[in-house]
This record gives sequence, structure tokens and C-alpha cells, in this order.
Amino acid sequence: MEQDNDTPSQFLLRNLLKGLLWFAVIITVYILLEGYLEEKLSNEINNLANREILLFAIFTVSEIVFGIIPPEFFMILWQHQGDLIVYCINLSILAAISYGAGILGYYIGITFTKTGFFKKIKDKYLVQYEYSLRKYGMYLVLVGAITPVPFSAMCMLAGSVGLPFKTFAWVCVARIFRFSAYGWMVWNFPNWFNG
Repeated sequence: MEQDNDTPSQFLLRNLLKGLLWFAVIITVYILLEGYLEEKLSNEINNLANREILLFAIFTVSEIVFGIIPPEFFMILWQHQGDLIVYCINLSILAAISYGAGILGYYIGITFTKTGFFKKIKDKYLVQYEYSLRKYGMYLVLVGAITPVPFSAMCMLAGSVGLPFKTFAWVCVARIFRFSAYGWMVWNFPNWFNG
């Protein structure tokens, strides 16, 4: 539940800490299971990781439909292969897809804001964020860009309430920084703990 008396900075910090905690859980589970995954599922993981077009398609759909699959899943798949150059290229593509999906979400919010279909989606999935978006504006978009809060949903809401596009697009660049930071951590943290 959101704190009604939060300043935008407190709101941003609180949600950033939640996001980092969620990320820490994902990385911890991965580190704990890495040996098992390597032993039992290595071939399957490599086969899946080699199907980049399929994975990019799945990620694109996921990012447009409220970020159903965490991007860290894709990062872990490609980290498992051990090729840093391929990992960085794929990570860059994921970041571009995510940014583009956010821009698309903004225009979906503008275009479909008055339709019955959008109203149903908003009432079912987005209403919990609408109050916060009206109160915090671009801070909420920034939280969506750098934490596990559904980025696409924040972008649709931003479009539906008419936040200025130019500022919105600049704030969304933080999504690329998120992918860079999280991607670096996914690549490096398992090596730190497993020697």
C-alpha cells in the first residue's frame, strides 16, 4: 500500500529498495541453483538460449503485456552461455525492446484511454497505480523504469493521463541504465560467489 504522505523522493527510494530486494532474491536463487542447473539442465538451457529470435519475440510480447516475464530470466539464460560479447549484444537488444515497448505503451495509453476495452484493463490491472501516477507523475514512471514495478503499465498510464511525451521519453532512458546495471550484476555476481 502506498504511503499518502510520501514525498516523491521517499516514494522513489522506497520503491527502489523494494526493486533491489526483489533483484537480490532472483540472484540469490540463481546462485544457489546454479550448480544444479549446470548439472541437470545445461543442454536445455543452451538450446533455449541459442533461440534468440524466439526469446526476443517472447520478451517483446511480455514487455508490451505488462512485463509478465522478468528480464533477468533472459539475462540469466545468456549469462549461462559464458560469451560476454553475445551477452552484451543480447542485453542491448533487450534494453531497446523494453524502451520501445514503453514508448508503445505510452501511445496505447493515449489512443485507447477512452475505449471500453482500455477501461476494463485499467480497472482490473492499472487502477492500483493510477492514484500514485497522478500524485508522483514522472517519479512513478522512473520507478517503473528501474524497478520490477510493471514498466509497460506505467507507460500506458502515463499516456492515458497525458504526461508530457518529451519528458516521459527522457525519463524512460533510465530503463536502459537499469538493464546495464542489472545485466552487469547478473554477469558478475555468480562468479563472485562461486569463485
